[in-house]
This record gives sequence, structure tokens and C-alpha cells, in this order.
Amino acid sequence: MQVLGVDFTSRPTTRKPITWARCHLAGDVLRFDGLDRFADFAGFEAALRRPGPWVAGFDFPFGHARRFVEAVGWPAAWPAYADHLGGLTRDGYRAILESYKAGRAYGDREHPRGFEAGTGAASPQKLYGVPVGLMLFEGVPRLRRAGVDVPGLCAGDAGRVAVEAYPGMLARRLIGRRSYKSDDRGRATAARAAARQDILDLVRAGALRTEYGLTVQAPDWLADAPDGDGLDALLGAVQAAWAWQSVLPQGAGPAGIDALEGWIADPQCVRRRGV
Repeated sequence: MQVLGVDFTSRPTTRKPITWARCHLAGDVLRFDGLDRFADFAGFEAALRRPGPWVAGFDFPFGHARRFVEAVGWPAAWPAYADHLGGLTRDGYRAILESYKAGRAYGDREHPRGFEAGTGAASPQKLYGVPVGLMLFEGVPRLRRAGVDVPGLCAGDAGRVAVEAYPGMLARRLIGRRSYKSDDRGRATAARAAARQDILDLVRAGALRTEYGLTVQAPDWLADAPDGDGLDALLGAVQAAWAWQSVLPQGAGPAGIDALEGWIADPQCVRRRGV
């Protein structure tokens, strides 16, 4: 089975491309094959349409909190919601999120999804710092237009399966809260380099064997880049491979999920929800 991991950005450029890890799953061994980098959305969209079978973990949220969606009057069924987002401009979308926050009490401005408690995930409404809200805006409509299957949210081509990944959650399980990456080349420290190497070494040494049921084969150089994009893409592929083996054979995503908010393809997240 071809397994992909995608480190996404809301504004791909040559300096900060979308990074796409290509892997293969044979039995319980996930083998890294290579990286593709897309400096624009056209390349990403073409990759989404590559023939399957494949399963891919995408590092951006697939939905907003139901509370927010209902409050702003967007469609409450994921396919229609994704289509609605695709009809908005980036500035218009940003204005809706900013207007919603205006005047609301601190702590009640950006809502998490129901399953995100304890994962460390930022609210999908977040526009600054790591702008996951903009990543959602750019990513979700493209998944919809590509016709991929999004288990639990939207039926599509069963040979091209998209799941939401969260590499940061997996990295924290391996090395705690140590910082391991930065897009600012001036912040490329020896400590971050050591943290990236520790993540890769632990993954290859079998640290994921018990919980994820996987052995991972990957090259040393994946830990080299200070931005950590290739390493995150590999971790996203690990989460997609786990979902393919442990969740997706049981049906269209885990039982009990909110079919608007979605789910993260990680055993910590799925088991916490008791699904």
C-alpha cells in the first residue's frame, strides 16, 4: 500500500513548499521512499489526483468546531461545508473569523473541536502564529474538489483516502515538549537538531511498535532540515499507516465521531474518545 504524509502550508513557495513524503506499507513495515515538494497549489492539486490506491495523512484540520460553524450559519454537513469554503475569498474568510471573535470574552473566541482536548492542537479558527485556520481554508476545498475519500466525513474515490494527521502530537509523545524545528533559519540550534535526530532514531528503533504496530525504515537525512518539514511528513505518513491498518478496515472512520468536526488519525486521539 502506498502511504503518504503531507506537511502543508497555506502559502506554498520555493522557500516554504508543501512537503509530500512517499512511503510504502508492506505488512507492518513502513518504508520511506522519497519526498516531493510543491512550491504552488497547482502541483499539490495534481498530486491529489494521482491514481491510487493510496492513503495520505494531511497536517491541517479538516473542520472547524461545530459550535462555530452553526453560529456563523455555514452548512452543517461536511461536503456542503467544504463547498461553501471553496466559494469564499481568503480575505472574506478571514473577515468572518475576525468578526466572530470581536467582542467575545477572552477564552471564548477560538473554539476547539470536541475531540481535541489534551492533544495540544490549536483551534481551527487560529489565524496567527501557526495559522491553522488558513491551512484549513486552503486545504479542505482542494480535498473536496479532488474527489478523495475522507472517511467519516465525505465519500469519494475509495482508492485515494485522506485522513487528518497531527505530527506534532506524535513528536511530543516521543520527546516531550522539546522544540525540534523552526522556519526561521536564524533559530536553527544544536538543541533542535538533536531533538529531530532523537525523533527519527526513536521511530526507527521501534518506539512506535507497541502503540502503532509499525516498524519504520527511513534515512538519516530526514532529520537534517531545520524546518523539520520532511520529518513531519514522515510522521504524518506513520499516522496514516496506523489508521489504514487499525481504523479504516472497520468502516468509514472511527465510530462515534462528529461527521462535521472530523477526527485525527492517531491512537492517542481515537482511544481518548473511546471510539
